[in-house]
Amino acid sequence: MINPLDLSGKNILVTGASSGIGKGIAILLSKIGANIIMVARNEEKLKETCNELEPGDHSYYPLDLSNLDEIGDMVKNVCKDGRKLNGLVHSAGISLTIPLQYLKMDDLKNIMSINFYSFVELVKHFSNRKYNDNGGSIVAISSISSKVGAKGLSAYCASKGALESAVRAMALDLSAKNIRINAVAPGMIATQIYDGLKDIVNNKDFESDLKKRQIMGVGNPEDVAYAAAYLLSDAARFITGTSLVVDGGYLAH
Repeated sequence: MINPLDLSGKNILVTGASSGIGKGIAILLSKIGANIIMVARNEEKLKETCNELEPGDHSYYPLDLSNLDEIGDMVKNVCKDGRKLNGLVHSAGISLTIPLQYLKMDDLKNIMSINFYSFVELVKHFSNRKYNDNGGSIVAISSISSKVGAKGLSAYCASKGALESAVRAMALDLSAKNIRINAVAPGMIATQIYDGLKDIVNNKDFESDLKKRQIMGVGNPEDVAYAAAYLLSDAARFITGTSLVVDGGYLAH
């Protein structure tokens, strides 16, 4: 009996692993055998995630990814003892709901730094031969906001659109290095970002109204984690440069 999603012994770096989708991805990947290297700002929450992982050679690195110049040193530190990376999942991300007329350049730079610029830096360093195991797979956690707009989310939508456009171009650059790169575009998932959005909307019928659009209801981090696991595994060995939509039917309309 074979398991095409088996990641036993694979070293996977997961950003945003302290909460939400990133935490769900880290936990699921550990269940299918991967060694998880977790990155996020909050060390205490990283420790909590680490305690929920299945046994393995796991580690964590507290880092604010908006400090772009520190990303290279972090990857170097991860691989300092000859460890090679097999996969990268960029799940770290922030959202900011601001009407366009109040959007400041600093707001845009902040969102782009975490959601997009840090991803570019991570991919650059992952693709260095001395850090990857003769190839690998990269997954960016995007959003259906890369494909549809929403009021007050100009900066967030732009960051996710940039992410997916870059994935397509990077796939062409990285294929010669035997590295695949893809995105996962979730719909509404039960995370802190979703809870914050509910508070901002302040609509008691928010969830029932959402289900009219996202016909399978609100998803869970594990739903996104399974998609990321698939793209990291050999089962997806012929897939690169694309985005896998995990949206409960939101875009079916």
